[in-house]
Amino acid sequence: MVPFLEKIQKDVVVFDGAMGTMLYDKGLFINTCYDSVNLSDPGLVQGIHEEYVRAGVDVIETNTFGANEVRLGAYGLAEQMREINGKAVAIAKKAVQQAGGCYIAGSMGPIIAPGQMWQSRFEESLLKAYGAQASVLMESGVDLFVLETFTHVDELLFAAQAVKSVSSLPLAASLIPLELSDENAAGAMIYKITRLNQCPHIDVVGINCGIGPAAIGDVVELLRPYVTKPFLVMPNAGFPRQVDGRTIYLNSPEYFSTYVKRYCQLGANAVGGCCGTTPAQLAEAVKGLKVEKAISLKTSFPALKTAGKALEAAALAEKSKLGAKLAEGKTITSIEIVPPRSCDLAPIIAKAKMCRERGIDAINLPDGPRASSRISSLVTAIEIERLAGIETVLHYCCRDRNIISMQSDIMGAYAIGLRNILAITGDPPKLGEYPNATGVFDIDSVGLAQAIHNLNHGIDLGGNALPKPTAMVIGVGMNPCALSFDYELKHYGDKVRAGAEFVITQPVFDPQALFKFLDAAEAAYGKLPVIVGVWPLISYKNAEFMQNEVPGVEIPQEIMDRMKKTTGKEEGIAEGITIAREMIRAIKHRAAGFQVNAPFGRTELALDVFGEILE
Repeated sequence: MVPFLEKIQKDVVVFDGAMGTMLYDKGLFINTCYDSVNLSDPGLVQGIHEEYVRAGVDVIETNTFGANEVRLGAYGLAEQMREINGKAVAIAKKAVQQAGGCYIAGSMGPIIAPGQMWQSRFEESLLKAYGAQASVLMESGVDLFVLETFTHVDELLFAAQAVKSVSSLPLAASLIPLELSDENAAGAMIYKITRLNQCPHIDVVGINCGIGPAAIGDVVELLRPYVTKPFLVMPNAGFPRQVDGRTIYLNSPEYFSTYVKRYCQLGANAVGGCCGTTPAQLAEAVKGLKVEKAISLKTSFPALKTAGKALEAAALAEKSKLGAKLAEGKTITSIEIVPPRSCDLAPIIAKAKMCRERGIDAINLPDGPRASSRISSLVTAIEIERLAGIETVLHYCCRDRNIISMQSDIMGAYAIGLRNILAITGDPPKLGEYPNATGVFDIDSVGLAQAIHNLNHGIDLGGNALPKPTAMVIGVGMNPCALSFDYELKHYGDKVRAGAEFVITQPVFDPQALFKFLDAAEAAYGKLPVIVGVWPLISYKNAEFMQNEVPGVEIPQEIMDRMKKTTGKEEGIAEGITIAREMIRAIKHRAAGFQVNAPFGRTELALDVFGEILE
């Protein structure tokens, strides 16, 4: 195998997830010494390792988190320290041989409790305990060490010194991150992580445990500029819930995988899971990263050699009614309605007619959102425009078609009379209902926008001149509350350069975050019409889902508190509509228009949000 430190410099390395969570889930009581299970039930530990290896991780950690003499002593097992650690490595090796090759990391946890004060008198005993455990793990054949879940940075530094005094193997050192509630918390984390980064004994700097995927993302964004070494990020699965006396983590594999990709965009070199994470979640993370890597290699369509001179594209105002209103600076009103999971288009056409009668400009039609199988958004758009008499904005994703099919669809959509298209990359199939489906991703949203731009100039995807160009209004997405501000800004700039003519944002609940992004975007890339996404919340539960499960959506605590105070279904809906109207009033001076989502298909709620705009 490639040496670990060489591997982590070249590729994103995926560590495994929780061992303790899995042992607990398989019936072991919480007061059990989990390290001793290496002796009492080695097959159980091996089976868990094998699940993670089959999930595709690069590193599995030995079941030795608390297997030092001090912590084992609390169970009367101090004299079995060597046997427990040696057996743990043997189990891991067997699992790797059975299920596939990967690195084996010797896991070592803290001795001092989080609430216990650090005192210098601990130093000698810590060096002895950590050195003894590290010696056994090294002799037994681990590939690297992971010191994880430490609260006291001084203890972690002493542990690193102890490990390196007996071994030259790579060492990752990881602290529990603090939730960034104020400047003091941020300053404390920067101070701690800087000390780790400067320590000569530490090869990989990390954070793990303590908080869930969304919260740890803020910490990654804060700390990455202060870390010059490879950076390891291992969050908990999310916020635990008590169900029938057991601690359960309810976040889905898709949720976990989405955030793992964000950490990599922020500069993480290695990712994994801590409390509550499972092989299923790590499997989704591995798949998601593979798709992300494939996409990143083809993020834009290459410059084309044309067989003839490119034709002049139609002006924005001439392309569609929506294009004309955008060109004139008039406020756009649109409602997003998801195509149905059936062959019956009558209900969605009726909703579209209702929108036309109320004066809405366009219907936005998502294309297989969250990798779901629904009736064709292209066919739905054709029938809505034909039968309901209202323009559509066709969302078109790169997941399901190669560039040949994309060309056919775009020219066909133009020939049948569609004029407005939103270029999106699309969610990977592994995150949806058909995990065995194959994603294409010849290009992403940037490449698609550029391909449509080329067709508008009479050039096909092979570089051949067409006798007649298309005249599609090109829209792209924007996420002003993205986990990585810099990454999203750069990605938006790529879309602008590719030929975007208007933008639709993710749902916005924080006007200031939107203004900050727009200021930066306009300064760097000029001004495009921005249609702002607005989501009318219907309950506190709905707000919790949006806040915790939808990446890129940030709901201020004030709004969460307002929704929490509502009692009953109707009161929740009324407050959600009030908040959405307030959002429109707060941002209308910077918006070219608004796209309001119809929650759970309830178009009448979206219409109510527009209120005074339509009156």
